[in-house]
Amino acid sequence: MRTVTSFPHEVTETEHLWIEMSDGTRLAARMWRPVSSDTEPVPGILELIPYRKRDLTAQRDSIHHPYMAGHGYACLRVDLRGSGDSEGVLTDEYLEQELRDAEEILAWMAEQPWCSGRTAMMGISWGGFNALQVAARRPPSLGAIVTVCSTDDRYTDDVHYMGGCLLTDNLSWASTMFAYNGCPPDPAVVGESWREMWLERLENSGLWLDTWLRHQRRDDYWRHGSVIEDYSAIEVPVLAVSGWADGYSNAVFRLLSGLDSPVRGLIGPWSHKYPHLGEPGPAIGFLQEMVDWWDHWLKDRRDNGAMDRPALTIWMQDHAPPATTYEERPGRWVGESSWPSDRIEPTHYPLGYYRIHPPGSDPSSPPRSVRSPLSVGQFAGKWCSYNAPPDMPYDQREEDGGCLVFTSDELTERLEVLGSPMVSLDVAVDQPIAQVIVRLSDIAPDGASTRVSYGVHNLTHRTGSDDPSELVPGERQTVQVWLNGMAQSFPAGHRLRVSISTSYWPVVWPPPEPVRLTIHPEDSELVLPVRPRPEDEVSPTFGEPEGAEPLATTRLEPGNHEWKVSRDLVELAGRLDVVKGLGTVRFDDIDLTVSRDAHETYSFVGTDVNSVRGETLWDIGFSRGEWAAHTTTRTVLTSTPTDFHVYAELDAWEGVERIHSQTWSTTIPRDYV
Repeated sequence: MRTVTSFPHEVTETEHLWIEMSDGTRLAARMWRPVSSDTEPVPGILELIPYRKRDLTAQRDSIHHPYMAGHGYACLRVDLRGSGDSEGVLTDEYLEQELRDAEEILAWMAEQPWCSGRTAMMGISWGGFNALQVAARRPPSLGAIVTVCSTDDRYTDDVHYMGGCLLTDNLSWASTMFAYNGCPPDPAVVGESWREMWLERLENSGLWLDTWLRHQRRDDYWRHGSVIEDYSAIEVPVLAVSGWADGYSNAVFRLLSGLDSPVRGLIGPWSHKYPHLGEPGPAIGFLQEMVDWWDHWLKDRRDNGAMDRPALTIWMQDHAPPATTYEERPGRWVGESSWPSDRIEPTHYPLGYYRIHPPGSDPSSPPRSVRSPLSVGQFAGKWCSYNAPPDMPYDQREEDGGCLVFTSDELTERLEVLGSPMVSLDVAVDQPIAQVIVRLSDIAPDGASTRVSYGVHNLTHRTGSDDPSELVPGERQTVQVWLNGMAQSFPAGHRLRVSISTSYWPVVWPPPEPVRLTIHPEDSELVLPVRPRPEDEVSPTFGEPEGAEPLATTRLEPGNHEWKVSRDLVELAGRLDVVKGLGTVRFDDIDLTVSRDAHETYSFVGTDVNSVRGETLWDIGFSRGEWAAHTTTRTVLTSTPTDFHVYAELDAWEGVERIHSQTWSTTIPRDYV
């Protein structure tokens, strides 16, 4: 990334200010704005997230907020109520209180003398979520949003449940917020009240994992904040962004299809990152794109080209050998003038005797069945890559040993796919609760298998996730398994492979009992959204990544990332250990030292689906001079055929004195999961 030190506008920074809500709670904010806004008001841009503006996101914030301020915007980075240095307690995601706070902040911004009265929201992940959610509430000053790595559907397209199956990212993410919610405010900002604020958080933030597990179907809890429930509520322009290695790329397609307001979509090769920091590369000049977007919609510069780009711009990925991390994905930028695109051709490939047949074939095959071992899924990587390598899927050949596999002949010409593949299956199972997992892979001439997409489906949700019902063992039915959206080219000489399993641990929690799945291939098919390469293809270009000078930090201890798969052939046990040691860093400007360490373990024994166990450990510490505070958390999730069991611990220390200790032990009935 190129560092920019000179901007059209001189920037002034307010390192800390309080914004008081109507109930008297004060939220902590950091602001960058043009010096000239004292006399020439500018639009305001809000990013509202819980990840601590003063330290944990301070370096990232310093790259893009001063950049946008230097191009004529007042940028406000606010800690959510109950996080960072803000007062109050944070008890869950996207609460009504959070959205009301956002509306109040936008109204406050619009009334300030340095603001033109026009505002916007932006953010990645949480900030992308609440930008969409607030847009649907239509605050008067809001003129546009940029939503990155977010979703319109909190139930089936977030870290919690996928296709009606419980994601282990539900545990991982709950554990992350469990740790973050226990972090203290900074005494240098809030003063002597820091300890009282900290204890209030420790005692009242609660165990979010317990809450999320009590909503295993699509109910009103998940409908709240899911803008897919009413796209017409959003009237402002939306720039929706994600990456193929991210967990949220599907939402970009849906927003383009569902919104009536002006909307553009951008999907690159990236993980859960802003595109100007995008990994895997290539990263792009995304801050320039945002400035053009804001200029167009907040400053009425309608001739600046911001809406001249294709409705959907995507990175068409070329083949890459399987790897758990990539510096860069080969491919090219292509554009579609609308989405859905009338040039995409749904192409039907019948399944046969372990084969994917060419379109138009009419193969016959006897039924095939599978009961997958729990080891299938250990090379799957994370549901969402946070670019904490190695967290992307590895060679799928070992996974395929526990699956039903259907493979095509070698392709005689290049094949390009854009959109969501679908596999229609004629199936029967031997248990009342079952799941099916479908993977699509690119098979190179040397046999290496690169996963390009996958989908999971809880078969009890076959008629919808709001009203699941048991299966009748042995009864045949047709189910459609939609795979994640993709843009992928398959070279001539390569083969396609569809792999089907009955479990995918530890990506999703297995069903209560082992399942044998029987497929009738002659009534099953793969449907690919094939994109012919047009002669007049649009090939968008982007500027190089750039940003403001990052905040200075000093690394005192290196980080450590590990991803270890192990098997014990005596006990027949297997486990995956994920170490995310972020090391120790000093924020030089405020003389604050921060350390973070996380360890996740996912294990199983033999074929016992109720031996699966997820455990997370977190340690976060802060210190300055003689002041020191740190918290440790531990969360364990196990199950029986009828229940989930959650055990959790939270301990907090001021110096060497433990000032808070709490444990949870709860049982939650399984609800068709």
